[in-house]
Amino acid sequence: MPKDSSIKSVLIIGSGPIIIGQACEFDYSGSQAARSLREEGIKVALINSNPATIMTDPLNADYVYLKPLDKNSIIEILEKHQAEGAPIDAVLPTMGGQTALNLAIDCDASGIWEKYGVRIIGVDIKAIETTEDREKFRLKMIEIGVGVCKGRTARSFLEGKEIAQETGFPLVIRPSFTLGGTGGGFVHSPKDFDAALNKGLHASPTHEVLVEQSIMGWKEYELELLRDNLGNVIIICSIENFDPMGIHTGDSITVAPAMTLPDTIYQRMRDMAIKMMNAIGQFAGGCNVQFSLNPENDDIIAIEINPRVSRSSALASKATGYPIAKIAAKMAIGYNLDELTNAITGTTSAYFEPALDYVVVKVPRWNFDKFKGADKTLGLQMKSVGETMGIGRNFQEALQKACQSLEIKRNGLGADGKGLVNQDAIMHSLANPSWNRLFHIYDAFKMGISFKTIQQTTKIDKWFLYQIEDLVRIENTLEKYTLGSVPKELLEEAKHKGFADRQIAYSLRCLESEVYEKRNSLGIKRVYKCVDTCAAEFEAKTPYFYSTFSQGSATLDNESVKTDKKKVVVLGSGPNRIGQGIEFDYSCVHGILAAKEAGYEAIMINSNPETVSTDFDIADKLYFEPVFWEHVYDIIQHEKPEGVIVQLGGQTALKLAEKLTKHGIKIIGTSFEALDLAEDRGAFSALLQENEIPFPKFGVCEDADNAVELGRKLGYPLLVRPSYVLGGQSMKIVINEQELEQHVVDILRDIPGNKILLDHFLENAIEAEADAICDGEDVYIIGIMEHIEPAGIHSGDSHSVLPPFDLSPNVIRQIEEHTKKIAVALRTVGLLNIQFAIKDEVVYIIEANPRASRTVPFICKAYQEPYVNYATKVMLGAKVKDFTFNPVKKGYAIKIPVFSFNKFPNVNMELGPEMKSTGEAIYFIDSLKDEFFRKVYGERNLYLSK
Repeated sequence: MPKDSSIKSVLIIGSGPIIIGQACEFDYSGSQAARSLREEGIKVALINSNPATIMTDPLNADYVYLKPLDKNSIIEILEKHQAEGAPIDAVLPTMGGQTALNLAIDCDASGIWEKYGVRIIGVDIKAIETTEDREKFRLKMIEIGVGVCKGRTARSFLEGKEIAQETGFPLVIRPSFTLGGTGGGFVHSPKDFDAALNKGLHASPTHEVLVEQSIMGWKEYELELLRDNLGNVIIICSIENFDPMGIHTGDSITVAPAMTLPDTIYQRMRDMAIKMMNAIGQFAGGCNVQFSLNPENDDIIAIEINPRVSRSSALASKATGYPIAKIAAKMAIGYNLDELTNAITGTTSAYFEPALDYVVVKVPRWNFDKFKGADKTLGLQMKSVGETMGIGRNFQEALQKACQSLEIKRNGLGADGKGLVNQDAIMHSLANPSWNRLFHIYDAFKMGISFKTIQQTTKIDKWFLYQIEDLVRIENTLEKYTLGSVPKELLEEAKHKGFADRQIAYSLRCLESEVYEKRNSLGIKRVYKCVDTCAAEFEAKTPYFYSTFSQGSATLDNESVKTDKKKVVVLGSGPNRIGQGIEFDYSCVHGILAAKEAGYEAIMINSNPETVSTDFDIADKLYFEPVFWEHVYDIIQHEKPEGVIVQLGGQTALKLAEKLTKHGIKIIGTSFEALDLAEDRGAFSALLQENEIPFPKFGVCEDADNAVELGRKLGYPLLVRPSYVLGGQSMKIVINEQELEQHVVDILRDIPGNKILLDHFLENAIEAEADAICDGEDVYIIGIMEHIEPAGIHSGDSHSVLPPFDLSPNVIRQIEEHTKKIAVALRTVGLLNIQFAIKDEVVYIIEANPRASRTVPFICKAYQEPYVNYATKVMLGAKVKDFTFNPVKKGYAIKIPVFSFNKFPNVNMELGPEMKSTGEAIYFIDSLKDEFFRKVYGERNLYLSK
């Protein structure tokens, strides 16, 4: 059946601000769906309150509504379109996670869709209700003969107690209609049950929880399905959780395709998944099904089914190259699988199951360091803030690459001297999984703890443990040699299994550069393979690559063919984390598109599977590789670009600037020297002094004694700041010598040799910030924002108002003058963000960041101008005066920080110089009399802490 011609316009509902449990995978799926529908000539309207995403950019939709995700906003949009004679015909709610689904259900129950003649496409409401209502799901599975856990749904406290008596302990509590496992958990004994039941009943919007037997320690698998209007179903890929049941799949290390699944069991799961999808409703779209397998007897139990795209479908899309959201959107408007083309090959049908001749490993990224006192144990409630993905020819290579991408100061898994050596601590970690258990499994093998003990304690499948044990064997063997004596075969094996040059250098007690030279002289070189959806059975048209190494006689061809065009490389920002979020993905996508417009072949390097920047059709070439020196350097050696753009990928990309410069690779835009000057607190303050720009009294110290002496001179309270950090990491306000000494010792333990800046803290100051574009001579200020909260709360955690709401003309003039002076003094070419503290009508400089920042997408959305596009062209040689700036200025835009403290119930919501928000929303007001503004302004001092 071809496209439904009655659908002329579609509303896509986004997922709102980034929170733990719902991240930018929905930005990716929503953006892809919008582009897919527009290809068909359909007008796309998009509602989302998140300013940091590429999804809410005019690039993606005909109408973008940056509004709160509620019924009033939906009604307002539907009425506006009707009044303009272009009514919305259909709504696609499956691209915006649980937030979008819940809103679609709410609007349906209120009769909104019916009143305005809007059809729900891509799913049906009954399917959502069946899958989200735990009892309906359980009964439906029993009806179709699919196994489920023993248990029932409780709608009251008393009913929950009765079910627990029937089921026995240990058991699981799963609230209905919640996100990221919120309110759920394991209960091991009756004494903990009452509190857990209460929590679950309160977390569910319908106050219902499923109380069921625990299957902790069983194996967990997921299948990604697509079904069209004719009932044709394909399985995009199987995903296996490295971690057994008991850890939320968003917090589990996952592997695609499944590694330990015999074909007979896979076929059973496959049949079950299709039966489950058919049983919940006859919609056309994507579905994610989770199963559990008893390793003792191969019993299969269905855990849940999600009739929407999910975090796993973003992963599956990147793993296979099959664009699930794009195809699901086309099926939602009537197409069938056999009528669509596989976008990667350009010739084969989309009714073709991907085949993988490589392995993909996803490792989550956590931020427990931001939540002091948080329970770090992993369970049914998701706690990770992002994830990274590695692609390799084997599991070990993919795992090492994922670990190299994590941005946690590790060089991969093992071989870096940072392992745990306390046996009791290792055993505790194996039994109580937290964010670093993977590393501690490696440490356990390194220490000689028996395979049997490790397996019985972790319940991780033996096959995965053998793979890690083998990596330890390679490290132990390498340690017996020196650079001069190491056999070629051993080096080749280590590279084939994912060891970085840096890890090998650590084991051989030499320099990384020496390992690089040695392996190259032996012909052990990276080759690039194509992600082609079909295991190379058909030629791929899409330039989407990963690197690997040949081993022994099996030589591999390099599939990345270099062109003669002038090229530019954009470095991405790696996994999302607090302090470096989706705003950098937004900047990278705009940077790529601007470089293409400027006539360059644009090459993207990034390892985050959730983002639009790693979509196969954004850059001219995508290398899905760690933003890690060795990988970046090899790509540059292969491609020979004109230079590298580092200022769009946050701190991840910036920290490679020094090495790139040392190796004679051109940094496009602001030079490394200028970037370094802004990061070096002491040198930057000296620059301010030369330019007669005020800044708080400061001093630089390198040890605790020095700090105490300095503190006495400067006077308390003091702001303590390490150099070269992200998101205000380790920044703190101290009020006496004891606190100062303690904090300096802590910083130097974590970051040895760091230059720590002590500032006299300006109490009760107003904080403001400015973003600007500079070409080295001319400066254009794109926006000045005033924070509602006082100085002392990190800018990412403050409500910011654009334009300022009560700064005097005198203060604004000082901000403008200082911004222009600093931009030129730093020889900025591209973007610059400066933060100010204002006290007694004097504007002091807090810091300057010569890069894209969290506020840039916010200003782009508020003023409706593509500033990152202009800034990238400036980096590539254009001048500020080449652009006509025409911002749309109406009322005020407020940036609202969003926190995920609800995931850590025992942590106080305290805000200070270290950033803790996971995302943000944008809210427009016409005047300062607005109730929302007055409420936030009234609470501005509520959470300020040290």
